[in-house]
Order: sequence, then structure tokens, then C-alpha cells
Amino acid sequence: MGNNSILDITKRGDDSVLVVAEVSANHNHQFELAGEMVKAAKECGADAVKFQAYTPDTLTINSDKDCFRIKHSRWGGQTLYELYKKAYTPWEWLRELKKLADDLDTLFFATAFDKTSVDFLEELDVKVHKISSFELVDLPLIEYTAKTGKPLILSTGMATISEIEEAVNVARTAGAQEIILLRCVSSYPAKPEEMNLRTIPYMKERFNCSVGLSDHSLGIGASVCAVALGARVIEKHFTLSKEIETPDSFFSIEPQELKELVENVRIAEKALGRAVREPTEDEKKNRMFRRSLFVVKDIKKGEVFSSENVKSIRPSDGLKPGCINMVLGKKAKVDIKRGTPLNWDLLNGDVA
Repeated sequence: MGNNSILDITKRGDDSVLVVAEVSANHNHQFELAGEMVKAAKECGADAVKFQAYTPDTLTINSDKDCFRIKHSRWGGQTLYELYKKAYTPWEWLRELKKLADDLDTLFFATAFDKTSVDFLEELDVKVHKISSFELVDLPLIEYTAKTGKPLILSTGMATISEIEEAVNVARTAGAQEIILLRCVSSYPAKPEEMNLRTIPYMKERFNCSVGLSDHSLGIGASVCAVALGARVIEKHFTLSKEIETPDSFFSIEPQELKELVENVRIAEKALGRAVREPTEDEKKNRMFRRSLFVVKDIKKGEVFSSENVKSIRPSDGLKPGCINMVLGKKAKVDIKRGTPLNWDLLNGDVA
């Protein structure tokens, strides 16, 4: 029974974000292309590469009845069986692809769709399991997967809060030591206005677990924004080129975008910092450029300080600007040259 956290497995810190390159159907049924995608994901800086462990027969049946026919702008005109036959990853590839990922020090895992795929992935000794949004209501599958004791990622597209709660409770009861929920919009591509990323902190508090984003929107903007809202995992469909037409290529990102995604996620990690406001070391050095009170015209002893001869300017060597009302109207204790930072020793306390 494994119980390491995902971030422990990937040797990342407590505040790190796991970036997952989702290959899905983008290997186009070419094993060499699948291997190149694993290598490219590593080169782009992704922490993990993910495949899907199903066959057409583990997902559906070969039927031409109307309920099995797809109505979708890109996938329509075929049955579920026909689509999955085009999109699935041959299981005999997964063992070799995992070895390749292991050699590259990249986390390899795959979405499980039924008990046979869970058993197969356990034979491969994957460190993490994933359940897709469409299987979130398959509570027996979640229970079976959770019993492995390994970190369990649950994608929540289409789900109501009560359905998520039911899935989480089943997983915890069955022994899941770590659950990560993924905010997800199961539209392909997902519209930015439907992403509702503010759900991420709500889910984190409601279910007391880490939350991430399975991002089906175009581009990388939503993913980077999700990190600012507390996402700990970003999963994005990845292709070597959209010119390689596959069932998923039209909403996937290419290597340059994946590289930019990783770079921007790392910047966001650093920028989030801590919920404490205190000057940084660099800021402390720059305090010298703050404004303060300076004598801007020569002043004779006994002359009155006024808005004509005292001003708030940079740098910060003089009294704070807020002291101006305690200075104006007072008399100079000595002669003061233009450009002298004002301090209390230069005032005699008398009022004109």
C-alpha cells in the first residue's frame, strides 16, 4: 500500500504545482510519436506525462443505436465505439512508455476506466491513479482504485457538489490517503467564461484536500490563473503539432505553449509567496529613494521654515514627509544650506 504524496514522489516542495502533459489520443496510434511526446514533455519542463488506459470494449459496446451516436461539432457522425477505437492507447505500449518516463525522471500515470485497467496499472507500479470526470459517478470503480492506497486524482467535470462529496467519501472510506480534486469543464474546447476558477478555493475548503485544474480551454491563461487561486495540479492536453489531426488535437497545446505554461506556472509559484507584508531585502535597499523633508533654499539662522524653503523630495535622508506640519512655522536654529536633509536638531522650537 503506497501513501506517498504526489509532491513527495516528484520531489517538489510543499507549495509547488504539478504540471501534467496529457497525451490522450495525440499519439495518433504511432508508438514512436508517443515516445517523442514523452521526451518533449520532459524537455518543456512538465513534471508528469499522462496516458489513458482503456479500450473501446472497456468503455462501451459496438452499437449503432441512436444513443451511442455522438452529437458534437468535431466528433459527431460516429459512434462512441468508433471514436474510442481511434483514440485509445494500446496497452502493450504503456509498459515501455512508463520505462521511458522513468528513465527521464518524469512521473508516468494513466487514467483508469475500469477494474481491469486499475489492475494493469498496478502491475506497472504507477505511483498515482486518476479517475476521469465521466467516471466520477462510478463509485465501485473509485472504491476499487482507492483501495490501492495510492494518491488518487478525481476529475470533477459535469459533477454536482453532492456527486463530488459522494465520490470523495467513498474514496476516503476505501483507504485513499491523498485525494486531489481537479476543477474541470467537460467541454471541448471549454469556454473561458465557463471555467469558474473561483470554485478552486471553495472546493479546497469544502473537501479539505488539494485542488487542481484539468484545463480544456484554449491557450494557457486559465491554467496560470488557476495557480493564483490555489491550484496544485495543472493538467493540459499536449500535442507535438496541431497539424497531426487526432480526436484531441484541436484543443491541445503544442511544445512551445507547454514550455510557456511551465515557465509561467513557476513564476506564479514564486510570486504568490507568503501572506505576510514586510519589506524584502531588495526593498530595504531601495528605501533610500523614498521622499523626505529637505531644505530647498538657503536658510539663515532664525528664518522661518515655509513651503518655499522646505519640500518633500527624494531621497529619504530627512524627516518623514508626515512631519511637515510640525516643521512649518518653526525657526531655524542655524544657517542651513540648500540640499540639507531636515532633522529635529535644525529646529529651535520657536514659532514665528
